[in-house]
Amino acid sequence: MNRIEKAAVNNPARRALQRFYEVPALLRLAGGPLPPGVRAVEIGCGSGYGTKLILDHFRAAQVDAVDLDETMVAKARRRLADRPGLVRLAVGDATDLKSAFGAKDGAYDAAFDFAIIHHIPDWRSAVAEIARVLKPGGVFVFDEVTAHALARPSYRMLFEHPEHDRFTAQKFLAELPRHGLAVTGAFTRISGDYLLGAARKQDPDRG
Repeated sequence: MNRIEKAAVNNPARRALQRFYEVPALLRLAGGPLPPGVRAVEIGCGSGYGTKLILDHFRAAQVDAVDLDETMVAKARRRLADRPGLVRLAVGDATDLKSAFGAKDGAYDAAFDFAIIHHIPDWRSAVAEIARVLKPGGVFVFDEVTAHALARPSYRMLFEHPEHDRFTAQKFLAELPRHGLAVTGAFTRISGDYLLGAARKQDPDRG
């Protein structure tokens, strides 16, 4: 994520859109707030604003949050300093949560992706890792930017993203079942530029 995009995602207008539009929509797609005692993981936590939303609106009991950028993790630590014991932060790779947190298979009840997977060159590995660490019945909540948006001249001029194997909304949704994630609801906005949705980890021992 370059300097321009960091500024774009860390401003009051973006925060307002996330809090007042995206989070209510994602809550509906996920079936409401999480049950009591839920442990969640967030990939690409940035400065920790999304982590606060997971605690305050989705009502997770504990959140493990990871980001590749040490500067962003430091900002998240300051933002979340008033949540002792509720958040663990780590500098690490979304495709390897075992290194970041020692996350075993089925370690989490919920996983959150606030527009991070489109930054990951091997995005399928990120989806596979989320599926690995989710318990059967666990929910994956996602808000993504699609290839349709990334191809726009404004995106190409201002931001830096992987050039190969970008996903459309349809491609992303089709990938989830391959990792045992059943989509429970999803929609796109702005002519398919953005994808919001939720999926549940299936129990391989049932059915």
